[in-house]
Amino acid sequence: MISRSLARALRDAGVRWTPHDGDRFALDADGLDEQVFTVSEMTIEEHHYETGSVLGFNGTTEWALDSVALEDALWLPAEHQLRDLLGGTFRSLTRGDAADDTPRWTVDVALPEGPRSFSAEEPADAYAEALLTLVLAAAA
Repeated sequence: MISRSLARALRDAGVRWTPHDGDRFALDADGLDEQVFTVSEMTIEEHHYETGSVLGFNGTTEWALDSVALEDALWLPAEHQLRDLLGGTFRSLTRGDAADDTPRWTVDVALPEGPRSFSAEEPADAYAEALLTLVLAAAA
């Protein structure tokens, strides 16, 4: 799962989310800093209204939250979702080790200005860095 800071950067750069079963998200609210939620028809599902979309918490008795506006949810995309968003720019994902033997994952992409590589300790973060660069380049 990508870091929340990368998820915020993707959202702020313009990456939009249409919730689907299995998607993970977080809420930026006191007391919920470490909570990760999963969209599921059984417990959390998207509801559409004229005023906007909300994520409804169905049957949750642990705490009093009925729904949250979609724009207040922070999508935490999975590796496959990030790879899909990279589309035809994605070239490869490889694993290597840093000098201290820490595993590093590298995503290679073909951007308009040429090939680029993005490395991180987690594959999802490498994908997210590549996507963020692609989105920011497209907006410029």
